[in-house]
Amino acid sequence: MIKSMLLFGFISLSIFGVGNAQQFAAETINNASIDDISPAPPSARSPSPDPAVIHLQVLLDRAGSSPGVIDGFYGDNVVKAIAGFEIMQRLPVDGKPDPQMLARLQDDRKVIGPYVIAQDDAADLVEDIPKDYAKQARMTHLGYTSVAERLSERFHMDIDLLKTLNPGAQFVPGETVSVAVIGAPRTGKVKRIEAHRKSGEVLAFAGDGSVLAVYPATIGSDDNPSPAGRHKINGVAREPKYTYNPKVNFQQGHNRKLLQLPSGPNNPVGTVWIDLSEPTYGIHGSPEPSLIDKAGSHGCVRLTNWDVEELAGMVKPGVIVDFVD
Repeated sequence: MIKSMLLFGFISLSIFGVGNAQQFAAETINNASIDDISPAPPSARSPSPDPAVIHLQVLLDRAGSSPGVIDGFYGDNVVKAIAGFEIMQRLPVDGKPDPQMLARLQDDRKVIGPYVIAQDDAADLVEDIPKDYAKQARMTHLGYTSVAERLSERFHMDIDLLKTLNPGAQFVPGETVSVAVIGAPRTGKVKRIEAHRKSGEVLAFAGDGSVLAVYPATIGSDDNPSPAGRHKINGVAREPKYTYNPKVNFQQGHNRKLLQLPSGPNNPVGTVWIDLSEPTYGIHGSPEPSLIDKAGSHGCVRLTNWDVEELAGMVKPGVIVDFVD
C-alpha cells in the first residue's frame, strides 16, 4: 500500500510538476493567444490555470479593470474585468472577449518577465498569522509570512501561480523569478464611487463621468449587509490598526473583549482603510486576496490590498460613494 502511494505520488509529480513547469514557462504565457479564449467561462473550474487567461488577466490589470488576483482561471472576476474594460472604452458591454474589445486591450509588451529578489523583500517577515484575533493582538506586526507572499501581492498574483511559474525557486534574495509585468497604478481624481452589491464590483468615476478604474469587491453578506444609499469618504488611513469590538462588529471565535490588532498586510482590513460617513463602515483591503467576491464581508467593501491602495491614491474626503444593487 505504501509503495502504491509513493508510486502514485511520483506519477502525480511527473504529470503536474514537470508538466506545469513546461506549460507555464514565461514565453508560453507571453505567446499565448487571447483571441482563442472562449466567449464565456467554462461551466466547471478547469483543473489547471490557462496561459491565455493569465495573459488576459495581466492586460486587464494594466488597463485599470482589475481581475483581482491573476491566477489563470476564467471565472466571474475575469468576466467583470472584461465588462469593466468595455465600460471604460465605451464599448457595448457584455463581458465577453470579442475581437473589438481584445483589439483595444492588446499591446506588444510581455506579460511575464524576470524579477531579481532584493534583500528588502525578505525583511520584516513573520512566522505565521494565527486565526485567533486575541493571538494577533499580541503581535507587533501582521506582516507577510514569506517572500513569496510579498511578491505575489506586489505583482497582483495568486501565490500558487507564482510558485507554479517558478518550480524549484527558493524565493531568497539574489534569485531571479518570473512575475507578472503589471502597469503603474492608475492616477486621476475620483469624484464618485459606485459599489455594486449584487455583482460585487466597485467603479471609480472621474469628474467628467468617465470610469477611471474598476475593481472586483466583496460587499457585505447575507448576515452582515452593506449600507444602502449615498455616503461620503471621511478620510484615508494607510497601514491601519484594527479595533475588534464584538458589541459593534461581529463575534470572532471565543473573543468577547475589545482588541486592537496591529497593522500589516495580514491585518483584517489589509493595508488601507477608506473611512465612510456611515459609522463603522469603510472600503478596505484584505489578508486573503484570492477570496475577493468569493466570501462575504462583515458589511464593508473589501478589495485586494493593491486595488484599495490604488483607489486610495485617487480619492479625498468628500468623495461620494453610492451603494447600488
